[in-house]
Amino acid sequence: MSHYVLVHGAWEGSWTWENTSSELERQGHAVTAIDLPGSHGNKQAIPQVTMASYVKTVAEAIERLDHKVVLAGHSLAGAVISRVAELMPEKIERLIYVAAFLLKNGDSVLEAMQRDPGGEFLPELTFSEDQSYAMASERTLRDIAFHDVEDKDIRRSLPLMAEKQATEPFMAKVVVSDGRFGSVPKTYIRTTIDKITSPALQDEMIANWEVESVHVLPSGHFPTLSMPERLAELML
Repeated sequence: MSHYVLVHGAWEGSWTWENTSSELERQGHAVTAIDLPGSHGNKQAIPQVTMASYVKTVAEAIERLDHKVVLAGHSLAGAVISRVAELMPEKIERLIYVAAFLLKNGDSVLEAMQRDPGGEFLPELTFSEDQSYAMASERTLRDIAFHDVEDKDIRRSLPLMAEKQATEPFMAKVVVSDGRFGSVPKTYIRTTIDKITSPALQDEMIANWEVESVHVLPSGHFPTLSMPERLAELML
């Protein structure tokens, strides 16, 4: 059996993984779902919410374990798990990207979003005057992020979403190498009706690296909420 370490994306928290975690555990696997700095379960001031703090939080959780892990990231967390794998490839059994940013060396999440003609989320965000954080309206979350999620799950999720998301993790360059990050097996779970990371952008990112397996879900950006059991099956 494997130990799955699950990392959420921007505005979210470990709560988005709850139903997927339950299914993984039902199948006999260990699960650790991490709350990144700035999330509902790990509230931090905006200046403390950085890509470096994200990577440190995940790396420290893995370092406490005496075995390899399957490291999964959703959305923005794709960049996080890539950085972690660069630091400690010997600790990672497999990387799983769930509608996530699988970037080339030197790329950033923001740059990938800016070149995505099918991405509808970025233009709808409201940025602070100093550009240090962004906010997403309830309408944007409902219509673009959660458009295929049941209303009861949306109503539960909205109060748990961070009001402000630091922008530094979006702008931070991913630093990865063929020898370290490139050596770790990778799986990509592609979401076909995604309005945040469009299918076209996902295809571009899948082509960036050798990806051993690609699975497809007829889901929007949050299969963790819209079809968590099916997501768990593919992760297994």
